[in-house]
Amino acid sequence: MLDALLLSRIQFGFVISFHILFPAFSIGLAWWLVFLEAVWLKRRTDFWRDLYFFWMKAFAVAFGMGVVSGIVMSFQFGTNWARYSELAGNVVGPLLNYEVLTAFFLEATFLGVMLFGWNKVSHRTHFFATCVVAIGTLISSFWIIAANSWMQTPAGYALQNDVFVPTDWWAIIFNPSFPYRLVHMVLAAFITTAFVVGGVAAGYLLRDVHRAQAQAMLKLALAFVAITVPVQIFVGDLSGLAVREYQPAKLAAIEARWETERGVPLTLFAWPDETAETNHYAIDVPRLGSLILAHSWDGEVKGLKDFPPQDRPPVKAPFFALRVMAGLGFAMLALAAIGLVLWRRDTLHRHRWYLHAWRLMLPSGFIALLCGWYVAEIGRQPWVVYGVLRTADAVSPVPASSVFASLLTFVLVYFFLFGFGAWYLVQLLHKGPQPAPKRASDRTQTPARPLSAADIKGE
Repeated sequence: MLDALLLSRIQFGFVISFHILFPAFSIGLAWWLVFLEAVWLKRRTDFWRDLYFFWMKAFAVAFGMGVVSGIVMSFQFGTNWARYSELAGNVVGPLLNYEVLTAFFLEATFLGVMLFGWNKVSHRTHFFATCVVAIGTLISSFWIIAANSWMQTPAGYALQNDVFVPTDWWAIIFNPSFPYRLVHMVLAAFITTAFVVGGVAAGYLLRDVHRAQAQAMLKLALAFVAITVPVQIFVGDLSGLAVREYQPAKLAAIEARWETERGVPLTLFAWPDETAETNHYAIDVPRLGSLILAHSWDGEVKGLKDFPPQDRPPVKAPFFALRVMAGLGFAMLALAAIGLVLWRRDTLHRHRWYLHAWRLMLPSGFIALLCGWYVAEIGRQPWVVYGVLRTADAVSPVPASSVFASLLTFVLVYFFLFGFGAWYLVQLLHKGPQPAPKRASDRTQTPARPLSAADIKGE
């Protein structure tokens, strides 16, 4: 039944699915721009300047769409989740405000210098602005992940008449799941951008255009992926251990484990049946589940039957989402390993099948990112603050018809607005790097007469 609760959850999930893609892409792009401008400052060649301007345009589009979708998302705390704002606002509200004060204002201020100050400020000042924008994206991630992680593993609070009251801000911010989730999210953003850069480069090589820039971009993307994907797998393992300790019902749903057992298998595939509390068509690897989830050949993993039915999360969505995410992660690792071998043989750019693989994997970071968030958010249900505040008790007392009308409006507007934005971004990336405006001369002159100064181009 499409009641106000379900419709509000669908609406928030729909909006955040759009929103998370653009900020994540912006985080990786910002640091990619820092790298490109740093190399340009050292070499001062048109090659690196053109690349910087090319990706700066893509960053501007992604950043703008991220800001718009973020503002809309925050409105829902007042429209659809008023009870949540009332009960948990003392904790979550300041965290979100800190994000605006310490990150958004910082990014917005220096973004203007980065986008429009190329010929108006010095080289170092412009590079400083690019670095500040990149740092701002990480600060923003810090506060957003702190707020979301507190909802996953709440700490540092007291309940007064069912209202959350902060008692220890250090414990609130650095809650048990925060460190792993922050690193996991930032690495996911970097990897997402690396696959876009590498996929775009592979497309140019397949079309035999922009070959010099494409070869450089592909090698840089490959090197970065080869370093970060193994680290991401390691961090994901640490995050899984934290889930086992603090959110055992979520882990049981992710793995579709119904009975509490020791030495559990790893279920590669199954069709979970929540009504019969069993799995159909299961493909299991004996004991590997305990080895991965508990780091013990005979480790215990709790089953869903240990939890009351009303406290269990949905099973199918987190179960399949995690397997898609993990599968893409190992595909990324394989692509990087093969690429390193081809690079060593100096044949990286010659194998069209390998370039096609990079093009195919271009959206893989975005898909894995969405799957990771679905695992985290759907797996947290039926709680909005895990184990303390139910999602059903956090929804606004509004008619289902009102929520449905706003949901329909969001769907139509988002597909038009972000569809156009995505189309423009694709066209921009398809066109490729173009000659960028050259910087004004570094030389200074003393005018022979006062009005001749107007003819001198300043820095």
